[in-house]
Amino acid sequence: MPALVPTDHRGTVTWLGLVPPDAPGIASVPRTELALGFDGPAGDRHAGLTRPACTRVRALHPRDMPIRNARQLSIVSAEELAAIAAALGLPVLDPTALGATLVLSGIPDFTHLPPSSRLQGPDGVTLVIDMENLPCQLPARE
Repeated sequence: MPALVPTDHRGTVTWLGLVPPDAPGIASVPRTELALGFDGPAGDRHAGLTRPACTRVRALHPRDMPIRNARQLSIVSAEELAAIAAALGLPVLDPTALGATLVLSGIPDFTHLPPSSRLQGPDGVTLVIDMENLPCQLPARE
């Protein structure tokens, strides 16, 4: 097993949200707190220990086959949201339009954290980075 090495990186959660299971699109709804378990945030469309395989994993699994759910949270960087907004000529990029669960500030080049990186809070809650979420057409609809 690889060794986990603590770093001096420090981030701050600046926004929380969830995507309601019955929402017509992917827009998240702002929240002041989230109840997290091993199956993700309670009440979020993306929660669950498993999910049906989709087009993103079609090279590995047939569509709708139950697979491990590695997309329970969608964490985005405040700095990267600002850079994307500037590149698009927008004053801000609203994390709700991306279906974000959490906006984090203070970790440079957040998108490129390696898989298996841990984000650990002062109370011990620990989130594991699975991988970068590839571009998607759904945010454009929002």
